[in-house]
Amino acid sequence: MNSIFPPHRRPRRLRTSPVMRDFTAETDLNPSRFVLPMFIADGLDAPRDISSLPGVQQHTTDSLLAAVEGAAEAGVKAVDLFGVPLDSDKDADGSCGIAEDGVLNRALSAVRERFGDDVLVIADTCLDEFTDHGHCGVLTVDDRGRTVVENDATLQRYADMAVAQANAGAHVVSPSGMMDGQVQVIREALDDAGHQDVSIMAYSAKYASAFYGPFREAVGSSLQGDRRTYQQDARNLRESILETQLDIDEGADMVMVKPGMPYLDVLREIADMSPVPVATYQVSGEYAMISAAAQNGWIDLEPAIMESLYGLRRAGADIILTYWAVKAARLLKG
Repeated sequence: MNSIFPPHRRPRRLRTSPVMRDFTAETDLNPSRFVLPMFIADGLDAPRDISSLPGVQQHTTDSLLAAVEGAAEAGVKAVDLFGVPLDSDKDADGSCGIAEDGVLNRALSAVRERFGDDVLVIADTCLDEFTDHGHCGVLTVDDRGRTVVENDATLQRYADMAVAQANAGAHVVSPSGMMDGQVQVIREALDDAGHQDVSIMAYSAKYASAFYGPFREAVGSSLQGDRRTYQQDARNLRESILETQLDIDEGADMVMVKPGMPYLDVLREIADMSPVPVATYQVSGEYAMISAAAQNGWIDLEPAIMESLYGLRRAGADIILTYWAVKAARLLKG
C-alpha cells in the first residue's frame, strides 16, 4: 500500500533503532558538562540525609572527599560546595563564611589538597547560609523604616569572601546574592589579592523562586520572609538579559540561569546573547518533584532524569548543576 506521505519526507526513518537515533541526535550530554552541588556541615560525626532531597546528604569532611572521588570516577569533574555552619556560629554579617577556619573554607581546602587540579572546585559566594537572618547580605533600615539588604556594604563582604575562598583553593567563585555590581567588586578584589586565575561564575538571572524549598533545609537556612527585593521577578525576561550583560561587562567568566526547568525561555535567550559559557542550575525543587513522582510510581525516574537534562542542554546550557550529576553520568556510560 502506497503511503500518502511523500517518500522523500519521512522523518521516522531516522528513528528506526537506538543506533540511528544516537547517530542523528541534535543534542549531546557529557559528564564534563555536569557540576555536582554538595553540602558540608559542621558538627556531624557521619553524613546526614536531607529528607526533602532523597539521596542527597550533608557531609562530613571525610564523606565529602569520598563522594568527590566517586563523582570523579564517574566522570563528573566539577563540584560546587555549600557550607552549613552551626547556628551558634551565625551572625548578622555572615562572618563564619569568610573566616579561614569556617566550615566552607575548610572544605574547599580539603578538596583542593586531595584532588589538586583534577577536580574543579567551585565555591558558593553568598552570605545566606552564614547569617542569622538568612538573607544574602548585610541588613539595614531604610528611610521608610523597612529592613532591607544594603547593597554596597554587602559587596565588601562578598569581596572578602571571594578572596578567602580563593585562598582556600577554589578554582571558581560563584556569587549568587544578586547584588548590583558584585562581579566587578569581586574581580577587582581577586586580582588585587593575586588570584587573577580564579574564575567567576555569576548567578546572573536568579529568580525569586518557589522551587528552592528543599535547598533551605539542606543549608539549614534561617530565612524568615523572602528575597523578592533582590532576586528577579518570575514574570520578567528582559531584566535577565540586562543583568547578564552587566555581569559580562563587569568580568564574569561564566553566567547562570537559576532555576532551570521553569526558565527554559530565559536560558535560550541568554545562550543566544552570551559570549561566555552559560550554566543553569536544576534546583532542589525540580529534583524533589521528579524524585517524589518516581517514588510514587507516577513516572519512571531514569528516563525523566535524562529528559530533564536534555531539555536544559537543548535550551542552551553549556554547564548543568544537578544533584543527579553522578547518576546521569553513569546512565550516559550505559
